[in-house]
Amino acid sequence: MFAAERRAVGLYAAGLALLLLLLPAVPSMAQTWPQRPVKFVVTLGPGSGVDFGTRLLGDRLSKRWGQPVVIENRPGGDAVVAVTAVISANDDHVLLASPTSALTAHPYMLQQMPYHDSDLLPIARGWNTVIVIAVPTSMDVKTMRDLVAMTRANPGKLNWAGTTGAIDFLFAGFLKKNDLDMARVPYRNPQEAANDVATGRIQVTEASLATLRPQLQAGKIKMLASTNSIRPPTHPEVPTVAEAGFPELTLDGLVGFFGPSSMPAALREHIAADIRAVVQEPDFGEKLSVTGQIANAGGPAEFAASMQEQRERLAIAAKELGF
Repeated sequence: MFAAERRAVGLYAAGLALLLLLLPAVPSMAQTWPQRPVKFVVTLGPGSGVDFGTRLLGDRLSKRWGQPVVIENRPGGDAVVAVTAVISANDDHVLLASPTSALTAHPYMLQQMPYHDSDLLPIARGWNTVIVIAVPTSMDVKTMRDLVAMTRANPGKLNWAGTTGAIDFLFAGFLKKNDLDMARVPYRNPQEAANDVATGRIQVTEASLATLRPQLQAGKIKMLASTNSIRPPTHPEVPTVAEAGFPELTLDGLVGFFGPSSMPAALREHIAADIRAVVQEPDFGEKLSVTGQIANAGGPAEFAASMQEQRERLAIAAKELGF
């Protein structure tokens, strides 16, 4: 070997050895993240359960991360507006905050899927949202069976408004299964639907307890049942839909956080650990509970498993209903 070549090999080996010595001192991406402000894109508008919880979470994460956490509401398009905004950004500092029901129902509700499941990666499960079926206080119904009887006696005269995704899908299926004629009125913001139910413009809504809370406190609407598998902890007098005789409406509201497909697994675990730590703080859970939400933190694997359970539930319902 020529002298010049030997010197080149020696320099390469020396450089490689130095690099290996320095590597342990170089922090990983997960350890240094975030390097700039983090944005949570929320699929629903202000006043919704996911909005309230994400803002509460964001305030605490900003202190933990040492970076601002920005909440951006992007309602509309059955959550597609927010989903595509996050996918298009392809930025590990732009994350999606959404009820999973908005995503798991897309294959049944959209004529053409504008994205692939693999475009979004589950990061963390945050909490369960209590979903209730409510009507105006002035409406002469007290139970779900009363509502069915009134709808059957007045075909086409009652309207309903929902959230987005799986809850709407199941309610539409409930109407079909029971041969009920009730028109759906779409809203970009469920808070607007709650206000219209309070005035009697809309007769029925299925929405988060957090969204309906102001009108409930004002005594303008009343709850008939909860779609969750357990009664609302803050309103134990409200039966579940299964107890009311309509188990086909059962669905636990689940809120979680997603990142782009390019996000490394180590970074997702890192973010999930921070979200879990905040959600498990006792006073955080108490504040969630006031709005009808239940802390239910979990990492990427747990969150993915919960979503799969929901997908399987919807697949069964779709088959039963002939969708």
